[in-house]
Amino acid sequence: MVSKTKASTKKPAVKSNKQSITVADISQRIEHHLQFTMGEQSSANQKPAYWRATSLALNDIIVEKLQSTKARQNQNEAKSVNYLSLEYLMGRLLSNNLHNLGLYTNTEKALQKMGFELADLCEEGADLALGNGGLGRLAACFLDSLATLDYNAMGYGVHYQHGLFKQSFVDGHQIETPDMWREFGSPWEVCRLESSQTIPLYGHVEEIAQADGTTASVWHAGKMLKGVPWDVPIVGYNSQTVNALRLWECRADSAFDWDLFNNGDYLNAHQQQVAAETVSKVLYPNDEHDAGKELRFVQQYFFCACSVQDIIARFENQYGLISESKNWPTFCEKVAIQLNDTHPTIAILELMRTLIDNHNIDWDNAWGICQKVFAYTNHTLLPEALEKWSVALFERVLPRHLTILYRINEAFLNNDVEALWPNNDDMRRRLSLIEEGHERKVRMAHLCVVTSHKVNGVAQIHSDLVKQDLFPEFDQLWPTKLTNVTNGITPRRWLKACNPLLAELLDKTIDGDWAKDLNSLSELAKFADDATFQKKFMAIKHQNKIALTKEIKTLTGVTVSPDAIFDVQIKRLHEYKRQHLNLLHIIALYRRLLANPELDMQPRVFIFGAKAAPGYELAKEIIYATNKIAEKINNDVRIQDKLKVVFLPNYRVSLAEKIIPAADVSEQISTAGKEASGTGNMKLALNGAVTIGTLDGANIEIAEEVGDDNIFIFGLTVDEVKALDAQGYNSAEYYENNAEIRACLDWLDTDYFTPGNPGELSAVKRCFLEGGDPYKVLADFQTYANAHQALDSAYKNQQQWAKMAILNTALMGKFNSDRSIEDYVQNIWNLTPSV
Repeated sequence: MVSKTKASTKKPAVKSNKQSITVADISQRIEHHLQFTMGEQSSANQKPAYWRATSLALNDIIVEKLQSTKARQNQNEAKSVNYLSLEYLMGRLLSNNLHNLGLYTNTEKALQKMGFELADLCEEGADLALGNGGLGRLAACFLDSLATLDYNAMGYGVHYQHGLFKQSFVDGHQIETPDMWREFGSPWEVCRLESSQTIPLYGHVEEIAQADGTTASVWHAGKMLKGVPWDVPIVGYNSQTVNALRLWECRADSAFDWDLFNNGDYLNAHQQQVAAETVSKVLYPNDEHDAGKELRFVQQYFFCACSVQDIIARFENQYGLISESKNWPTFCEKVAIQLNDTHPTIAILELMRTLIDNHNIDWDNAWGICQKVFAYTNHTLLPEALEKWSVALFERVLPRHLTILYRINEAFLNNDVEALWPNNDDMRRRLSLIEEGHERKVRMAHLCVVTSHKVNGVAQIHSDLVKQDLFPEFDQLWPTKLTNVTNGITPRRWLKACNPLLAELLDKTIDGDWAKDLNSLSELAKFADDATFQKKFMAIKHQNKIALTKEIKTLTGVTVSPDAIFDVQIKRLHEYKRQHLNLLHIIALYRRLLANPELDMQPRVFIFGAKAAPGYELAKEIIYATNKIAEKINNDVRIQDKLKVVFLPNYRVSLAEKIIPAADVSEQISTAGKEASGTGNMKLALNGAVTIGTLDGANIEIAEEVGDDNIFIFGLTVDEVKALDAQGYNSAEYYENNAEIRACLDWLDTDYFTPGNPGELSAVKRCFLEGGDPYKVLADFQTYANAHQALDSAYKNQQQWAKMAILNTALMGKFNSDRSIEDYVQNIWNLTPSV
């Protein structure tokens, strides 16, 4: 029964002390918002209404804590880090915020009295569609940790209307539709109109002679955009701090043309606003064509310009005008700006332009400020992922910024490069911020490295390769600039909130608050051989698997057994992540089972979750092939349900929170040297999944922590990949010399998986042979298959497997995003907690 308690007509006072917020307080707040914010009457079957009312009630508490945080930070004059990222995969916020505030239990009790289960309400509402893959989830984890550790931080991003896209499958093909995550608003965000920014672009630059004989550059903009900020509070766990994620929505400076409308031109009257809204419409607009390139470039500039203007405005509000020379050193002492990948690179040029043009700071001091405040995180060794924008595009959209870029480049080449490599034209070409060629391009990563006082990779091997292979000359120029900060994940979301059964067991087993001190999980190691604890641990895993079977049935219609091994690969669909290696092995297992239905093999469910970028045709072909092969395998009675394959649609944070606690096996199978770090590997291991992976990214450090006996490593090493490339990799040799590989690939040319349509899956075969197999799938196939056989054998010994799973959870302390943030604080940002 739903409670008929009459709502109070008086809005309850906000209490910041979580211990003082009782079940009755929470009930009163929820009823208040139901009646007076939403105009709802209590009735059954109103989960969305109660979800919103509960979220709003919680947000009252959060906003009050946010205000007190800001007042304390201002009073302490705490240095702030400003985290610039185009992606933030925040997920749903109700459960996470309740856990972080310590109000989950009281809210659960309050809702039970109203006839609702909190766990059910937490399923309501959409994920904030602000990201795609690990880059965005890392940014979200970092914001959580910064607030948890009581550091002054502001996240900056874009207030996407649709984010990436909502994924569905039609006859196996990926279908992209808009993700309407905030169609009716979000209870978590607050519009800050008073902090809106006006952003110029296009136009031309005029050089005006000055009385002292110098010239001044004046930018006559051809268009103005308006940036409207929306703040999402970021709640620290068991801390005094709530920070904010500020997201910029793009609007036209003049949104509506009355004259056109009155003359009957109704559509064109809105043209400026429609064009402006396009800038913040979607994440990563398809840049396969010129219009898409320009839109993506404008989107990046808009986000950077709004953020830079806001950073300066916040500084001036507290410390006075930045144009006053006495405040320049203060700005450097109080402000840090972290560039999350190359997407926010234009912030460097925008800060230079703003300091010089708007605040009358001379070039040398402006450049000195930029070098002190900026730091850059590199997330990739893939050349195609290191952004380059055409000079022509720069000249058209940001003509003033191009003049600044040229001057930075000239000074860098003539001073830094010339000093170390005098009269070396080849070195000048290699290090120049401008790449010469058929189309001259700006190397954004080079600009980041030249400007930033620190550049970090995100796992030790990745950082080493950044020095050795990506930026060796920069490492020679500045031997202390390039460093490492291994990624981490927040245990609050990725265990405490998403795996409550395991979290409860940990609470009973471990002294202290493991969610704030993840290293304390090491206490579990002494229970790894304990039969009673093993039974409890694996019973929880089984319950999580049962829950996931229901989700799989709902999403795909496929019935799977929780007694099977749940083998999980969930990540962005990209060739270097090698979902097609996994698929090739699945085909091989299927062939083995058809040849011998009595094969001694543990029943296995392979679970995929991934989105392919709309313009990435091969990635979409791999999704199609996986779905068609899954369809055949899942309906083949001959193999006696020993093998099932499911590709879950619309992979996102809230779906990951259901998959990860149920996983037995974590697939981390990227080509060695290609994955910067990975964070999915950490989340899965933390929840007791055993990794099968290459010596790539953070896998290496995970192996060091858990030990060789508790992980399955296969494949070429980084050095072996380089050696194979040096001698000339020929994928056809593996096709010709391995009968199983040949049979599996040839099968794709038939109509076995696509009846009546032979060759529909041939694109996957072609990428290995005609495409040259750039990510060494065929070279690693046999060792991968062998590792899976070893894994299959290990699973048969359930006591041994339980020990492996427990140790994976116990030894993940290093991979806490709190530790990552402390590394940034000590080595890059130089912050102090504001408490």
